[in-house]
Amino acid sequence: MQKALNKMLPKVYGRYFNMLARISKKKAAKKAFYVFCTVRKGRVLPNQKEYLDQAKGDTIEIKKHTLQTYHWPGEKETILLVHGWESNSFRWRNLITKLREANYNIVAFDAPAHGYSSGKYLNVPLYSDGVQAMIEKYDPKHLIGHSVGGMTLMYNEFYHQNLNVEKMITIGSPSEFYEIMDHYQRLLNFNAKVRKALEAFVLKRFGFTVEEFSSSRFAEKNTKKGLLFHDELDKLAPFHASEAVHAHWKNSTFVRTKGLGHSMHQEHINDKIVDFLKS
Repeated sequence: MQKALNKMLPKVYGRYFNMLARISKKKAAKKAFYVFCTVRKGRVLPNQKEYLDQAKGDTIEIKKHTLQTYHWPGEKETILLVHGWESNSFRWRNLITKLREANYNIVAFDAPAHGYSSGKYLNVPLYSDGVQAMIEKYDPKHLIGHSVGGMTLMYNEFYHQNLNVEKMITIGSPSEFYEIMDHYQRLLNFNAKVRKALEAFVLKRFGFTVEEFSSSRFAEKNTKKGLLFHDELDKLAPFHASEAVHAHWKNSTFVRTKGLGHSMHQEHINDKIVDFLKS
């Protein structure tokens, strides 16, 4: 019964947005945006608590959000880890083991509305504010992002071009915002009027169009040394996203896999990451 309700809910939202747009396109767009940004899972689970609690660091404040940071100390360069949508810093546990063995200094944080951090909503510009605050506080030499976390790193580097950052790694990351918006529209089945109003809302709020928000476009200005991982059978972020980013990122290496899934926690993937950082 619950599965059936969950399957029906997106279409209910879509019909609601369509009806609301007849009265006010702006209100429909605002509602559609906040449903899009609502985070429904990713809080710290009981089996994650002990691991994360042992590494808790300071909190940082951005845009009225309190973000929880984590620290695994080491003597080598500092690495910042940036998790994906509806996840938290626990997702890095396997990679952290490898990085600690290599004696790297590791920092991470939970995105707004994720893990121990405050909030209900998340979007990439807001996530980017958190990333930039971490960069300014901890001065990492290397950045690693999974899924939307990787997309956020590409966006943040495009706008800030942090001079002390040397290497960036993305894992299973999407690239084109318009593709994400296409999926959202298909899932909810809202009409073209709502879509047009939603795109106008995004432009007014963030200063870019849906088409302009593109990791492959951001990559054109990226001078860092990059490493991208993506699985051909990834069901959550399209494989061609990282292909496109790699094609536009002059100093990048692309590792394609098949059958490893979206998360990519496998030991040999983590070994490749450590090898890249050491090179």
